[in-house]
Amino acid sequence: MKRRGFIAQAVACVAAPCVHARALADAPFPQRPIALWVPWPAGGATDITLRLLADLAGRQLGQKVIVENRGGAAGTLAMPILQQAQPDGHTIAQMPATVFRAPHLQKLSWDPIRDTTPILQVSGVTFGVLVPASSPFRSIADVLAFAASHPGELSIATNGVGTTPHTVLDELFARHGLSYIHVPYKGTAEQMVALSSGQVMAGVNSNGFAPFVDGGRLRLLATFGAQRTPRWPEVPTMRELGHGIVAMSPYGLAGPRGMPAQVVRTLHDAFKTAMFDPVHVAELAKFDQELAYLDSAEYGRSMREAFAAEGRAVERQGLAHAPG
Repeated sequence: MKRRGFIAQAVACVAAPCVHARALADAPFPQRPIALWVPWPAGGATDITLRLLADLAGRQLGQKVIVENRGGAAGTLAMPILQQAQPDGHTIAQMPATVFRAPHLQKLSWDPIRDTTPILQVSGVTFGVLVPASSPFRSIADVLAFAASHPGELSIATNGVGTTPHTVLDELFARHGLSYIHVPYKGTAEQMVALSSGQVMAGVNSNGFAPFVDGGRLRLLATFGAQRTPRWPEVPTMRELGHGIVAMSPYGLAGPRGMPAQVVRTLHDAFKTAMFDPVHVAELAKFDQELAYLDSAEYGRSMREAFAAEGRAVERQGLAHAPG
């Protein structure tokens, strides 16, 4: 009898995850408001556009999608939340490019592929090199020339250590044998204020610089796209200037590992409808963004490719953390 009871207990333990997963799949969704974690401070371009997207998706879902901000650590602070959340679809997060880079730079408890369920890809960003409107720098060549003639004096702000702007800067300056003072900020909003007020000499960031450039507070020296942007056709790309840099850091939404297929489909359909809403498309355009839609399966493949590519880039730059 004892043996029989032990076997029954063991079978119950093994079956428990399946029963839990089946219960999640059978439960109506959504049952309550959904938390969308944005790993950047409030007020930046990504936060603004995702808040609108959340509002539009909430109308499709019949429940509010509430944006929660957790800025810092180069946009990776939503990953521990996804790792620990129930996979019932009520907790999701933005997936910036930095989450695919960070595990190659340092030992972390989470994995952007293992611990997530892809929902869809939304958009990409336009990166640019900027200086205050009053700056004497008129080109990337001017910036590099100053760094060469004034070692240790050039200060450049980014939106965080390990972000795409930071790694691109390191690569650019290393190629020329030059150095700069890196000034990281938690997000775009405070970085743009610091740059436009002259607290730093130059900055590299995405999207959020558009109002400052259009308003005449910042000068855009170059962008990182494959082609010039329709918004600033007079501004050259880093690639055409001979620096071989192209970056747009596509981002999407994901939930915790193990989300039921029906829940993923419901979220995907609601956010897809929302992202193609003309109001959302127009909001993206304010920050020189375009839609870059991928469905759940395609986005999953893209995530895996991005993770592998970041690993190769980090290895090539000699920045990979030691195993163990």
